[in-house]
Amino acid sequence: MEIEKEVKKMTLGHEFGAGAACLKCKDKCEGFELHFWRKICRNCKCGLAEHNVQMNTEENKKVGKLFEDTKYTGLIAKLKTDGVPVYRGNAVTITLGGPATAQIVLPGTAHTVLPASATAAVPHTTTGAPSSVPPATATGGTASGGLPAASAITPSGGAQARPAGVAPVKANTASVSISSTPANVVPVNKETPLQSVTYEWAPPVANKYVAVRYIELLPPEKRPVAGTEGAAYRRQQMARQLPEHDQDPAKCHELSPAEVKKMQQFVRKYKDEALGVGDVRLPEEMVLLKAAETGQGEPGGAGGAKAAGPGAVGLKGATGAGGAGPVSAGGAVGTAATAGAMAAPGATQQSFSCRRCNQPMRVGDPAVYAERAGYDKLWHPACFVCCTCDELLVDMIYFWKRGKLYCGRHYGDSEKPRCAGCDELIFSNEYTQAEGHNWHLKHFCCFDCDLVLAGETYVMEQDKPVCTACYMNNYAVKCSGCGQAVEPEAQRVSYGEHHWHAAPQCFKCSGCAKVLMGQRFMAVQGRLFCSVECKKKA
Repeated sequence: MEIEKEVKKMTLGHEFGAGAACLKCKDKCEGFELHFWRKICRNCKCGLAEHNVQMNTEENKKVGKLFEDTKYTGLIAKLKTDGVPVYRGNAVTITLGGPATAQIVLPGTAHTVLPASATAAVPHTTTGAPSSVPPATATGGTASGGLPAASAITPSGGAQARPAGVAPVKANTASVSISSTPANVVPVNKETPLQSVTYEWAPPVANKYVAVRYIELLPPEKRPVAGTEGAAYRRQQMARQLPEHDQDPAKCHELSPAEVKKMQQFVRKYKDEALGVGDVRLPEEMVLLKAAETGQGEPGGAGGAKAAGPGAVGLKGATGAGGAGPVSAGGAVGTAATAGAMAAPGATQQSFSCRRCNQPMRVGDPAVYAERAGYDKLWHPACFVCCTCDELLVDMIYFWKRGKLYCGRHYGDSEKPRCAGCDELIFSNEYTQAEGHNWHLKHFCCFDCDLVLAGETYVMEQDKPVCTACYMNNYAVKCSGCGQAVEPEAQRVSYGEHHWHAAPQCFKCSGCAKVLMGQRFMAVQGRLFCSVECKKKA
């Protein structure tokens, strides 16, 4: 009964994005018009991602369905109207800098901002340099946008140790526990203007300063800052890496009940065995968490604190405020336990090496972990990529298979053949292979007119099959001799941008009509001559 329901509700949403301008073809495209099964524009043959369509709502629904019935349900919410699961993402706005502030920089940790007047009681040294991460202003215990301020974070399980006679410093209403590890106080220029940066997505860690540092470690053109090419890159990769027709039978074209059942089994299998979301943590912090989990003593020895941030419950099932999925226990940044495990900021750590590039991690820089791979493996933020396309795994959503990270698209390709016509995975027992691609039998068609090409002559044009009639009308070159289109099977002579039938009546001197097949010739503006004399006569 459920399978019949899936078959009945299948739709490709042809009204969605209709008329949107093509960002690639500009004025050459009349506006987006969805092909009824190819998932491209009828007018310009570009995909939906190349058109100016606001996809946030649709993309969030797609990812919400991906996480439905998995351990990542904390990352989605249900719409009150129809109960559709929607990915909440993690868009954040952080205010940087500000007048009359100073930044407290613990060795190897992210910044914390306090009023300059409050720094007098803070024990400090004058050595060391601040991290390159801009400070986020802490007001009322939250960073701008309602985010937990790092200054308000203390390790769970006990009070943080501090030197005798030193009381916590207060910045407005945000309480700050002073670590037993000396801190550097670096005054910020009072003239520094406030600057808010909005990220369309940031890793869901409790400590937002770790999230900012994670983004800084990405290539500049791939940082998801709102309104930049990095944000556009993220949206394109969301569409490319996580095709909705790889998980939802309702988004596929005319699946049979048997195919729907196979697809549902495939989706259930990868949700149970492969799907995961990366976990951003400091490698030093991970060592302490492992020690705490295995019972190898109290990490850090500071008042029994276990170096876990708000909501963190060890390596598995850790969640941040609000229960939004697996997150880092990044709130431990700046505690005595964490700082005591760090070397000098910026130094390399030979004991922590990236799984992909084999280069050591830098002290204080966050790493990405994948639970499916095991917490003994870690990646630089810029190295957490698909093993097939080498693109950043969008929102750290990965698929783990045989020791490798895949994006959703290429994990699907590794499990099932994909139709080059409709871009869907093939769940039928019968399909065809042609020109190095797989095709549904009904989708091996002319790319222009949709004529089924089984038993027909076709021509590959720009890696797409077209029938002979469409080739002659739309792609064939014109003979400079007779002015007619050159058939795909006909022999031709080409010189620069000009072409001729390789026949006596076409490839001849324009002056004396001498046949030039196998002879020396000169071409002038598409006209052929056998000699300088003939050219002068013309």
